Amino acid sequence: MNIPSKRILVVDDSATIRLYLRGLLTGWGYEMEEAVTGYEGIEKALTSSFDLILADVNMPTMNGYAMVTALRKEIAAQSVPVIMISTESKTHDATHAYAAGANLYLIKPVQPDILRRYVEFTIGDAV
Repeated sequence: MNIPSKRILVVDDSATIRLYLRGLLTGWGYEMEEAVTGYEGIEKALTSSFDLILADVNMPTMNGYAMVTALRKEIAAQSVPVIMISTESKTHDATHAYAAGANLYLIKPVQPDILRRYVEFTIGDAV
């Protein structure tokens, strides 16, 4: 299947997670850009165009919840879907993510085939 080139912003302070996601996403035909903090994620989301944002919850200086809340207040980023992926697995963590404006909340580790289905579904590439 030939996936049209779509851009995904990955916001995660873990270099290992970013590298892992880069391998998956680029292998599936997506372009990927990285941000290490919530602040950097906001800056990149507002200065470039993305089809999807994958965001961690626990990051220094600004967590994922605060980042998504801030993005949802910006007209330029309101319609960009956000999937939060975190090790936080309690019901209130997902509730907090949805209240912030996330479209989906996944718990790490996410199996590659499951992540791919959610990514494709969220940005309209599902078959």
